Amino acid sequence: MSLPRYAEYKNSGVAWLGEVPAHWNLRRLGYFFDERREKVSDADFAPLSVTRAGIVPQLENVAKTDDGGNRKKVCAGDFVINGRSDRKGSSGASAMDGSCSLISIVLCPNDGIRIDFAHHLMRSVPFQEEFYRYGKGIVADLWSTNYSEMKNISLAVPPSDEQSAIAAFLDRETGKIDALIAEQEKLLTLLAEKRQATISHAVTRGLNPNAPMKDSGVPWLGEVPAHWDIKPLRNCVDFQEGPGIMAVDFRDVGVPLLRVSGVQEHWASLEGCNYLDESRVAERWDHFRLSLGDLLISASASMGTVCEVGDAAVGAIPYTGLIRLRGVPSEMTKQFIRQVVVSNQFLVQIDLLKAGATIQHYGPTHLSQMVLAKPPIQEQELISDYLDAFLTRLDGLKGEAICTIELLKERRSALIAAAVTGKIDVRQAA
Repeated sequence: MSLPRYAEYKNSGVAWLGEVPAHWNLRRLGYFFDERREKVSDADFAPLSVTRAGIVPQLENVAKTDDGGNRKKVCAGDFVINGRSDRKGSSGASAMDGSCSLISIVLCPNDGIRIDFAHHLMRSVPFQEEFYRYGKGIVADLWSTNYSEMKNISLAVPPSDEQSAIAAFLDRETGKIDALIAEQEKLLTLLAEKRQATISHAVTRGLNPNAPMKDSGVPWLGEVPAHWDIKPLRNCVDFQEGPGIMAVDFRDVGVPLLRVSGVQEHWASLEGCNYLDESRVAERWDHFRLSLGDLLISASASMGTVCEVGDAAVGAIPYTGLIRLRGVPSEMTKQFIRQVVVSNQFLVQIDLLKAGATIQHYGPTHLSQMVLAKPPIQEQELISDYLDAFLTRLDGLKGEAICTIELLKERRSALIAAAVTGKIDVRQAA
């Protein structure tokens, strides 16, 4: 969509605004808004969450305070913004009465500004950057902005009917973009489901749809190819959990102590690792050292990721909560293990073995109780080759969808910023 510029501009004298349409009103934010500071209880005014998606009823997964009687009142039509820099973008016009935490700023618009226009203006990236630039704090990456600073931010505001036109245009156009983003996100969900289903089917049913089947004798597994074996996992894979090591043993240099954050991708990395004294490792933990090609999985509740030890992590020690896997050569290939431990036959067993546990953590004790359907080595290699090729194609589609989402978000952000600062004239389009 190609949109015209205004016929005449003036210099706002403000870096974040730049040139603005000549007829727009340049005033400080405090001219257009009054701060609402009334303290209320969440027993009388329903608690609200200030999120990047706007103002919504309090989310279940957010941290809640016991001091529910010490909150700020919010009225429908107010604009609310979280003052902390680590919550950048958490703001919006409220469509409901309620209450918010004291860290948020509640603004009541006056007759000079429409809340529908303010919603887009003050959620735009340029305004958000300007807002947090006014913040104060002693921590380099965490500071807060108060109304006393915020009220001095300069705004450029068009006449009321033009505000309405800009808001209507942005509502419509961002709605279209949001719909396209939702389609791509749905595609990502479908690709993830397809990935899981394909891996799980291949490692429990094989690639030949006409192969004779037999009852595995395991209720959750069902039928498997007749020539496959049902074996304990411990007979096919060697596994060992990393040692528990106290922080007093950490050093600035030495042997890397691999953390969970380092096993999120295909290859293990040293991200977030600590270091151990070489002599201390030789004395107590040398047998935990990682070798090239070892596989690692997290023993936490967030399963589904397996990574391989490459050159960067050779010789490192896996921290407690990481489990090293090595295939028994005569029983299972490394690539087949990679696929088994992210399949449903593995994840279902973990859930069954953890049933009733208060700590959602598993380890060698759980793995030693697991069974799996094991094809012959040659068939394992065929299945792995098939899955590698299939997943490469799937990952390509996933990458395209992620790229499309990022481009759409950039387009959305740029369109809003251009419209609310007068860089484009949307009156006719609206």
